[in-house]
Amino acid sequence: MDRIRASLGSVRRFIDEAWSELKKVSWPTLPTTRNLTVLVFAVSLAIGIFITVFDTIFLEAVKFLSTSG
Repeated sequence: MDRIRASLGSVRRFIDEAWSELKKVSWPTLPTTRNLTVLVFAVSLAIGIFITVFDTIFLEAVKFLSTSG
């Protein structure tokens, strides 16, 4: 029974400390969140296009090299 109380006490202390830390967080504003979300989508799209282009180029190069032997 003492182990259960000790475990519950540890959990309670953890939750209290986590809540205390969350109060210190500087949360972003809605416009900042929106702008960063758009930035993430734009960068993801750009990287996806970049990878697609180079994948296509390398695929065609491998096809060319494998058929010209």
